[in-house]
Amino acid sequence: MSSHPLQKTMSRARSRRIVLPPVQEHIIKIEDVIDTGDYYGAQQMYKSVSARYVAAERYSEALDILQSGACTQLKLEQITCGSELAVLFVETLVKGKVPYDDNTLDRVRKIYKNFPQIPLPQHLGEDDDMQQLSEALGAAKTRVEGCSSFLKAALKWSMEFGSQRSGSPEIHIMLATYIYSESPEVDMTRVSYHFVRGDNPKKFASTLVNFMGKCYPGEDDMAIARAVLMYLSLGNLRDANVLFDELKKEEEREELELPDSDLIEFIVYLLLTLQRDALPLFNMLRVNYKSSLEREPALNELLDEIAEKFYGVRRRNPLQGIFGDFLKMMG
Repeated sequence: MSSHPLQKTMSRARSRRIVLPPVQEHIIKIEDVIDTGDYYGAQQMYKSVSARYVAAERYSEALDILQSGACTQLKLEQITCGSELAVLFVETLVKGKVPYDDNTLDRVRKIYKNFPQIPLPQHLGEDDDMQQLSEALGAAKTRVEGCSSFLKAALKWSMEFGSQRSGSPEIHIMLATYIYSESPEVDMTRVSYHFVRGDNPKKFASTLVNFMGKCYPGEDDMAIARAVLMYLSLGNLRDANVLFDELKKEEEREELELPDSDLIEFIVYLLLTLQRDALPLFNMLRVNYKSSLEREPALNELLDEIAEKFYGVRRRNPLQGIFGDFLKMMG
């Protein structure tokens, strides 16, 4: 038999009246457990105590416990425990219907800053060193997965309780930065996806400069072209120009040599063309640089989106193809 609505209301009222001690008392007790090295025991305490505050609909105190726990565990490089508490922190924001604002974003940022950034060992050769490298690669993968789970959950919260349809630009930048700096094998498409939804094209440009200093031949011009086209596919001509201008400034300072390729030439002409109502010229560029654009199928899909955004050209199947599948996966 289902409960009577009045019983449910009384039950909720009782749960809110439960006497719970001040949060700081719990935090001190749990930190004493951590001092003994019992990270797992502390983890269970963080989860059970915060759950009691959530049940009493005292979300602010539950958030204090989970933030403290996530930061403490991450500082001690207990990545799996810290990541789990970080995700629970975001789930509690959602349960408590906490609006997206600067104060809560700052709390997300504080947890993010506690995710360790550890350079991979270099110049390895002996068998023992290879074992060390294997362990370091495994640890890096765990860090990236943990931080990504937390920030992707935070992005979904920011979409639901904030005003940005694509989620918080600041959280996108955090995710792009961490994936780039900590991934053993960098996926620049994924990094770019988050940077272009952020609000810092200059930081994106400096990341591209760093990538170009260590990537394989032929990846440099593709990374630049993909970055510019991804901005443009969102209708963001301003940041596409800022990004490309920053790269040109780096070249003038002799910090970078822009690739001398047809693909970069295409990007230069495209940025000029999109400042005018010039669909015939846009189409002519696509024909003239067809062989360069076919190096990666996603480029033509991005250009279809750009044609729709800037010239109103309707796409027959807007979410079909490789890049469409990738966007759905990232979302």
